[in-house]
Amino acid sequence: MEKTYNPAEIEAPCYARWQAGGYFAPDASLPADAPSYCIMLPPPNVTGRLHMGHAFQDTLMDMLTRVHRMQGDRTLWQPGTDHAGIATQMVVERQLEAEGKTRHDLGREAFTERVWQWKAESGGFITEQMKRLGASCDWSRERFTMDEGLSEAVREVFVRLYEDGLIYRGKRLVNWDPVLHTAVSDLEVISEEETGHLWHLRYPLTDGSGHLIVATTRPETMLGDTAVAVHPEDERYQHLIGKTITLPLVGREIPIIADDYVDPAFGSGCVKITPAHDFNDYAVGQRHNLPKINVLTIDARIRELPEIIGGEEEGALPAHYAGLDRYEARDRIIHDLKELDLLEKIDDHKLMVPRGDRSGAVIEPMLTDQWFVDLTRETQEDGRPGGLAAITRPALDAVRGGDIKFVPENWSNTYYQWLENIQDWCISRQIWWGHRIPAWYDESGKVYVGRNEAEVRAKYDLDGTVVLSQDNDVLDTWFSSALWPFSTLGWPQQTQELSQFYPTSVLVTGFDIIFFWVARMVMMGKYFMRDVPFREVYVHGLIRDAQGQKMSKSKGNVLDPIDLIDGIDLESLVAKRTAGLMQPKMAAKIEKDTRKEFPNGIPAFGTDALRFTFAALATTGRDIRFDLGRIEGYRNFCNKLWNASRFVMMQCEDQDTGLTDAPVTLSDADEWIIGRLQQVEAQVARHFAEYRFDLAAQALYEFTWNEYCDWYLEFTKPALKADDEAAQRGTRRTLVRVLEALLRLLHPIIPFITETIWQRLAPMVLADVSSTDSVMGRPYPLADERKINTQAIESVEWLKNVILGVRRIRAEMDIAPSKSLDVLVTHATVEEIARFERFGALLNSVGRIGRVTPLGEGETVPEAAMALVGELQIHIPLAGLIDKEAELARLEREIAKTEAELTKSRNKLDAPGFADRAPAQVVAQERERAEKFETSLGELRAQRLRIERL
Repeated sequence: MEKTYNPAEIEAPCYARWQAGGYFAPDASLPADAPSYCIMLPPPNVTGRLHMGHAFQDTLMDMLTRVHRMQGDRTLWQPGTDHAGIATQMVVERQLEAEGKTRHDLGREAFTERVWQWKAESGGFITEQMKRLGASCDWSRERFTMDEGLSEAVREVFVRLYEDGLIYRGKRLVNWDPVLHTAVSDLEVISEEETGHLWHLRYPLTDGSGHLIVATTRPETMLGDTAVAVHPEDERYQHLIGKTITLPLVGREIPIIADDYVDPAFGSGCVKITPAHDFNDYAVGQRHNLPKINVLTIDARIRELPEIIGGEEEGALPAHYAGLDRYEARDRIIHDLKELDLLEKIDDHKLMVPRGDRSGAVIEPMLTDQWFVDLTRETQEDGRPGGLAAITRPALDAVRGGDIKFVPENWSNTYYQWLENIQDWCISRQIWWGHRIPAWYDESGKVYVGRNEAEVRAKYDLDGTVVLSQDNDVLDTWFSSALWPFSTLGWPQQTQELSQFYPTSVLVTGFDIIFFWVARMVMMGKYFMRDVPFREVYVHGLIRDAQGQKMSKSKGNVLDPIDLIDGIDLESLVAKRTAGLMQPKMAAKIEKDTRKEFPNGIPAFGTDALRFTFAALATTGRDIRFDLGRIEGYRNFCNKLWNASRFVMMQCEDQDTGLTDAPVTLSDADEWIIGRLQQVEAQVARHFAEYRFDLAAQALYEFTWNEYCDWYLEFTKPALKADDEAAQRGTRRTLVRVLEALLRLLHPIIPFITETIWQRLAPMVLADVSSTDSVMGRPYPLADERKINTQAIESVEWLKNVILGVRRIRAEMDIAPSKSLDVLVTHATVEEIARFERFGALLNSVGRIGRVTPLGEGETVPEAAMALVGELQIHIPLAGLIDKEAELARLEREIAKTEAELTKSRNKLDAPGFADRAPAQVVAQERERAEKFETSLGELRAQRLRIERL
C-alpha cells in the first residue's frame, strides 16, 4: 500500500473494476428462492447536475444496495433519467435563441429532433457524476422516460384510464405560466414572500344605497368578478345578502352572496369573487353556481372579449384595457377607480407570490382546456367506479392497511392529508417535448383516443377520408414518473424482472415530493399492478448549509459535491457561485461571504469522506446542516483506517496469519476485539434495517477509531514481539480477520478505500481469493454470539479504564506520557489483583504503568492523585514526581489567564442590552464559554491545593 492515502488515485480504478466484474447487476448465480431487493432511483432530470440533495440521497440508496447485495439478496438498483419536459425544452430553446431562432421556426418535428440531438450530446451528465459518487446502479438497465419501452407504457396507461372513464378533457383552473404558455404543477411553482400592496376598492350597491369595500392584491382581476361574498353570520352585511352591486368600470351587476370561506376579521369582511382567476374563488363559484369570466390571454394580457363559462354572453371589457399587460392594466384600473372616487385606500402588504421555477414569471390561475385524471368521483354516471373509488381510496388504504410503511412513520400523515384533500390531476402541458397525448380530433372537434392513429381509425371505423389531427399537448412529466416502478421493469409486457422485483423494496425520497411522486406511484401501481410499488418509504431530510439556510443559487451558498471530492480553489469557487445569477446585484455579497467562509477554497476530501459525512448526517430530522468541519473529520477517519491497515500489513505480510491448521493461542485482547466485533456487527445490521444510517456510521466510527485502531493495535505489540509462536499466530490472525470483517462492514459507506485495502489484505485472510474478486462480492458480516467472550470483554474494558484513569492523572498533573509510573491500589478485589498480574505487560507497554502495589485495609496512602475504576482506587504518589515550585508557578499563570478570560466573558454578558440585542445563538455561545472558564478555574484551583500539600 502507498504510504499516503490519496483518494484521487484509488477511486477510478475501483469503479472500473466493479463495472468490469459485473458486480452491479443482480447476481444470476443465486438460487431461484433467493430474496429479491430492489430500489428505484428517483429519476433526476436529464438536464440536471449533481447537487448536494442528489448526492445525499444517492449515497443512502447505494449503502442499502451494497448491504443487501452482500447479504445475498438478488439486488437491483434501477437507474434512469427523466425527460424533464419544461426544463429540457427551455435548454434547447435558449440554444435556438442564441442562433436567432425560435422553436416555431423549426416546427414541432424538427424541434423534437433537435432535443433528441441535445440529449445524445449533453444529456446524462448527472449519470457520470453519480458514478464519481460510487453509485452501484445496474447501468446496463438504465432507462429514460422517453425511451420506446417507457413511452409504450405511458400510452397504454393513458388509453386504459380513458377507456375506464377515469381520464377526461375539460376546462378548469390551473397554474398557468404566461411566459412558457403552459400549465405547470404545484411543485413547479415557488411561492415566496414579497412586498406588495392591498388595494381597498368601493363597489357601489345597485340600488344606490351605498357601497361595500373589498380588498385585493390583484386589482386587474376585478374585471372578471362575478360576486361579492360575506360571511353568513356577519351581522354587518346580513341585510345585503341577495342584493347586487354594480361592478365598477365594467357595469356588470353581480350578487352579494354568503359563504363560510370569508374571514369576517380580514379587511372589511367583504371579498370579491373571481372564479376564473383564483383557486379559492373557483371553489366558491362552484358552490354558488357562479359564471366564470376569463379576462386574460395566455400571455397575461387583458382580453378584448371576455371568455364566459356557465353564464350568459355579455358585452366586451372596457376597450382601453384590451391588450395591456396585467401590470399595466393594474396601474390603469387603479388610476380610473381613483378618478371615480372608488379607491378607499392603499396599504403596504406582504404577500406570497407564486412564480414558475423555470421562467421566474408570476403564475396566473387560468381557465384552460386540459386533460385530467379523475381522482374525486365516487361513481361515474354509467355506474362504473369513479377515480375516488378506483384510484385515490386504494392508495390511502395501502398505507392505512400496512402494505406500505413510512419511515419515519409521521410522514404518513402528510400522505393522508394530501390524498384526503385531493383534486383531479391536470396531466396536460402546452409544450412540445414530452409524451404527446394519444388523442386525435376530426374536423368537427370530436376526440378519439387510442395507442396510435391506425388503432383509432380501426377502433372507431374511420376511413382515410376523415382528416385526423393529434392533440398538440404533451403529458405532465409526473405522469410518466408515476409509472416508474413497473414501466422500468418492462410493463406492459410480463417480464421476468417484473415478477422478480415488483413490488420494489423501498423508496428513498425527500419529504417535498410525497404528494407529487410518491402518492401517484402508489395510485398507478395499485391500479395497474394490483399491488403497491414499494413496501417501505424512507423519507430523509433536506441538506442545508452550516447555518441552517436552504442551499440556493440566489443565496450563493450552494456546495457542489464534486468540488468537495476534488477540491476547488477560491477564485474558481467565487466565479462558480456568482455566475448566471437571477439577481446580479447579489454577486458582491456572495463573493464577500464566499471569501470569508472559504479563504483557501475547498480542499479535496475524496468521495469516501463525503459519503461517510452523509451517512453520519442521516438522522430522522427534517433539516440536515452540512458543515465542512464534519467532512474534514471523516477524511481524517479514512486516513486513520489507511494507516492502521498499513501497520497491520507491515506486521502480517509474508507472515503466518493462521491460514493453516497450526495451533493458535488467543489473548484476552484478541478475544475482546473479536467479541466486540460481533456486537458491532449486530448493531450495524439493526441500524441499517431501521434506516438509522447515522447510528450505523457512529458505531463503525467508534469501533474502528477507538477500539481497533487506538486500543487493539497497541495491545497487539507485546504479543507480536513475544517468543510464543501460537500467540503470535493468534494475534496476527485476529488482526487481519477483524480488519477484513471491518472492511466489509464499512464497505457500503466508504466503498473505494475499503475495496483498495481489501485487495491487499484478502490473501492474508482467505485461501480462495482470486484477482477478480471484490469486497462487494463477499458476504456482509453476520454476528456470531458464540464468539463473544464476555469475561474477556469485561477484563479488557477494566484494563482500558485503569489505563485511562492513569492517563487522566498524567494530563492533570502535567506528567510526561513516556514516564513510567508506579501505582498503589486500594479496595482491589482478588480478581482485580489477578488482572494486574495478567495484564502486566500491557499495563507497562500501553499505559506506562510500572510496579503495582496493593495496599491492605488501614495502610496509609501518601499524598497522591487518585483515579476510580468502579470500587477500585488507583493512587499515584506525587512526591518526587514533579517540581513542586515550577508546577505551582505554572498553575498560577494558568489561573490568572483563565480568571482574565472569565472576567472578560462575564463583562460581555452583563453589558446593558447584550442579551436582548445579540442573536440568541451568540448569547448562548458566550454563556457556554463563561461556564467552561468557571469549570476550568475550579479544576486548576483544586490542583493547586493538591500540589501545595506535597
